[in-house]
Amino acid sequence: QTGTGKTAAFLLPILNRISQEPIEGIDTLVLVPTRELAVQIDQQLEAFSYFTEVSGVAIYGGRDGHSMEQEKRALKEGVDIVVATPGRFLAHIQMGYVNLNTVRHLVLDEADRMLDMGFVQDIMSIVNKTPRTRQTMLFSATMPSRIRDFAKMILKKPVEISIAIAKPAEGVTQAAYLVSDEKKNRLIEHLLRGQKGVAQKRILVFASSKKNTKELAAYLRRKGFPAADIHSDLEQAKREETLAAFRNNSMPILVATDVLSRGIDIRGIEIVINYDVPGDPEDYVHRIGRTARMDATGDAFTLVDPLEEPTIREIEKALGRPLPRVTLPGFD
Repeated sequence: QTGTGKTAAFLLPILNRISQEPIEGIDTLVLVPTRELAVQIDQQLEAFSYFTEVSGVAIYGGRDGHSMEQEKRALKEGVDIVVATPGRFLAHIQMGYVNLNTVRHLVLDEADRMLDMGFVQDIMSIVNKTPRTRQTMLFSATMPSRIRDFAKMILKKPVEISIAIAKPAEGVTQAAYLVSDEKKNRLIEHLLRGQKGVAQKRILVFASSKKNTKELAAYLRRKGFPAADIHSDLEQAKREETLAAFRNNSMPILVATDVLSRGIDIRGIEIVINYDVPGDPEDYVHRIGRTARMDATGDAFTLVDPLEEPTIREIEKALGRPLPRVTLPGFD
């Protein structure tokens, strides 16, 4: 279930072991699909390890050359836990100064997303440089056959823990608004104008493409709403700046691609809007799981074009219940 502490579940036992049985060299390697998740896990690691001697570094691309040098120095001087995106970490390995012979723990987080993003060859190149005696942990929201085949390649007689499909938190109020694609921008504007104190609320809008993300954010700004957009076309510094503004509520409306749907923990999001119906039930659950975290409450609205009805029915089937349908005059 999203928001239940998976990161702590693997970091805390690892920190305990490193504290009790320290070694020289890299002890733990955590591979993740996105820069945002690398930063978040590194921040959680910093908090959990504050009263220990354990060191950590986040390694990810999209920054200036100075960051590459900082990462290189950390890897050469020695660090206990490395949190990295596969492509950037492999670049360091290929330069010849990364020694993975001491790795005791390998964590693959959001494995399905990493495979979706085409990282399988990079991951295997990295895994093959670690000791066969390591402990390996693989976390995946979905387990299709390609993930199971991948798991067989890197896991040795694994213990498998299967948890039922994630369901939205009880505190999420969900609704599906029936609207044609060409009227979705106006409907979101209408919904936002109906919110009291919109500038004091934290509202996250998901779109399925970078094009829709950029165009919707621009539309909302033209209509006078404080809105920003975040997607993979942005430089890393700009992504971090935008995310920080959303966290501290200086930019209360954020339009994002699915880069923010997995694993990103931002407290106090009151409303999630799906501009496009997500492609599968798991993505729907992860998206709306950004609100009503830690027993809070929140609203999740999904805009459904008639052509998207089959997809929303698949989502309802996975949820085990229908979503309330809403049709507003002038938007049908």
